[in-house]
Amino acid sequence: MSNDTSTYQFPSKTIETKYPLIDNDPHFKRVIRYARPSDYVHGVVAAAAGPGLLWTMEVFHPSRVGKGGFAQAMRLAGGIGVCGGFIYFYQRSILRFYGMSENAREIQMDMREMVDRAKAGLPLYGESQLTPAMQGVAARQSRYSALFMHALPWFNFVNHNQHGVDTAKYYQQAERELEAERLAKSGN
Repeated sequence: MSNDTSTYQFPSKTIETKYPLIDNDPHFKRVIRYARPSDYVHGVVAAAAGPGLLWTMEVFHPSRVGKGGFAQAMRLAGGIGVCGGFIYFYQRSILRFYGMSENAREIQMDMREMVDRAKAGLPLYGESQLTPAMQGVAARQSRYSALFMHALPWFNFVNHNQHGVDTAKYYQQAERELEAERLAKSGN
């Protein structure tokens, strides 16, 4: 029995959801790219809520903290608000990858991106400098991490090929498109 796990891929966890799974461990940049305008709006509102509420309380019931005290409190509330707003924005976007909210737009974007990569002969999920074993470790550590984002923000910055979906659909679609392109060229 071999102890070499460098070539073994551990099965990817999947969660039953109402909408189709796109990716159970999307790369950080991909989550940002696929974000909807409504995600940005929700993130900005969440970021502004803390400082806005602090300012409102100060208007109706002044704290009288002394010279510069309120400004420091506003800067702290602003910093915490920006962090919280970004996490809220990110989580709204990534939950669509998991299939936990409506994701028709993201399914189309995913199919287009992956088919284009397959047609170009590129690795679907990008190239990685890590060994396959370390890619597996990274995938297991960040898979479905957004479900615990409220306690520990954890993002996937590693390109790997363990995303919980069957990638054959991308290659099959790429073959169909290449065949259609070939037929269109030969018909002219």
